[in-house]
Amino acid sequence: MAVRCGGAARSAAALDQLDDPSGATARLVFCTKNGTALSAGNVRRDFRKVVKKAGLAETEWTPKEMRHSFVSLLSDSGVPIEHISRPVGHANTVVTETVCRSQIRPVLGEGATAMDGIFGKALEA
Repeated sequence: MAVRCGGAARSAAALDQLDDPSGATARLVFCTKNGTALSAGNVRRDFRKVVKKAGLAETEWTPKEMRHSFVSLLSDSGVPIEHISRPVGHANTVVTETVCRSQIRPVLGEGATAMDGIFGKALEA
């Protein structure tokens, strides 16, 4: 996946060098069939199709969920926050740290402790 992401970034950089007929810089890596920018609705609709094909619950997975998972998994794997904020499009690390970064391991640990407390009491009874 990292190779594909790097390829997309290089493609975007190459597109920065091209001018479209309107004189604007062509920066779209992903676009509609007509070459226009994707709307949030386009992205959500297409994402739901992919989620459904994967056999997952369409209502439980959103592009935002995937973005947060991406940040959390990289963070939990020890990737510096500065390196995570760039591919998700944050100008600095503040948003990445305060909004997106949810450490998986501590959350799982807290959840496991809570479940042990709940089920431990049930088993003792």
